[in-house]
Amino acid sequence: MLTVRDAHARVIAAFEALPAEMVSVADAAGRVLATPPVARLTQPPADLSAMDGYAVRAADVPAAPTTLKLVGQAPAGGSYDHALQAGETVRIFTGGPLPMGADSIVIQEDTRADGDRITILEAPRIGRHIRKAGLDFTAGDKLFTAGSTLTTRDVALAAAMNLPWLSVHRKPRVAILSTGDELVMPGEPVGRNQIVSSSGIAVAALVRGWGGEPTLFDIARDDAKLIESRIVAGAQHDLLITLGGASVGDHDLVQAALKAQGFAMDFWRIAMRPGKPLMFAAKDRARVLGLPGNPVSTMVCALLFLKPAMDRMLGQPGDLVGTVPARLAVDLQANDQREDYVRSRLVRAADGGLTVEPHPVQDSSMLSVLAGSDALLVRPAHDPARKAGDTVQIVDLARVAGGY
Repeated sequence: MLTVRDAHARVIAAFEALPAEMVSVADAAGRVLATPPVARLTQPPADLSAMDGYAVRAADVPAAPTTLKLVGQAPAGGSYDHALQAGETVRIFTGGPLPMGADSIVIQEDTRADGDRITILEAPRIGRHIRKAGLDFTAGDKLFTAGSTLTTRDVALAAAMNLPWLSVHRKPRVAILSTGDELVMPGEPVGRNQIVSSSGIAVAALVRGWGGEPTLFDIARDDAKLIESRIVAGAQHDLLITLGGASVGDHDLVQAALKAQGFAMDFWRIAMRPGKPLMFAAKDRARVLGLPGNPVSTMVCALLFLKPAMDRMLGQPGDLVGTVPARLAVDLQANDQREDYVRSRLVRAADGGLTVEPHPVQDSSMLSVLAGSDALLVRPAHDPARKAGDTVQIVDLARVAGGY
């Protein structure tokens, strides 16, 4: 069986960045940049006042109090278009452009006005309360990198750079196919031998949260021709996710349907828990990732393999999910030959340290355990017995981008 890292490497090697498209800056939050934009202006465009007050020449106020003559004003959106002469001052407001010759701002609280006579009560310093031209950025600056996911802060910055459009990677289109006579959708009547299908809904939510566009097919019953037709439709997407039916039993029809359609099977099982029956197949530009049917296995494998594949399509490296150290809360027996992703609770200490405690029951059908987990404790294959207090590696689920 393949290791998790070998399987991950094979999956991401099969994908490349999707083409770029232009989107409005107002719609760009959460999208991944394809081309770094260039600032189209300088911000601020000129020296501006950072406070409401009076623009002065510092040399005119060697000591306080000193009285100057008011000769005009410079509001935000307006200006005083004459050079400031000796003994003169201009009323200025936050965002107003500094008059020619002025080199300091005296805040209004440090002045006293009597008609056009303004008494300065505190001697100014050169450059005080002035936002210099280009303080934020200048025309031609590149403030983003390709492959970065745009936050709302980034969108605000791009708008300030006078960029109405941004070049981003197209969202991956991901088809999701659940198979099995035993499955019904939430809200449908549940027969004696049936269960409610949750994995497809979960994967669709993950795809959306990770920057893609999911298409959730109706459940395909255990009929070879029906499954083949759904595979044909799913292959028109950037990626087809199948859920269940990928093992080698008499009723696991997905592998047979893929082979009948000419797909080459790369692998169909890996040395991990939960999630041994993971499948990856390809035909021309079509890619199929077969996730296990058990809902917890589905979710764990999606994090390890689906997210990196989507990251690659979005122009990102597609790295395996990162881990951080934590202290073990309990003793653990030695692990077997499969890498284990143990559903666990975290306790965060005041010093930032993490303590991890595995849930006592790890059955891959128990979504309540996964929903109540803060972390996945990663145990390598053949990991020796561990004692409470040992340092181990975990996937902190609060750090997974896009929600989990």
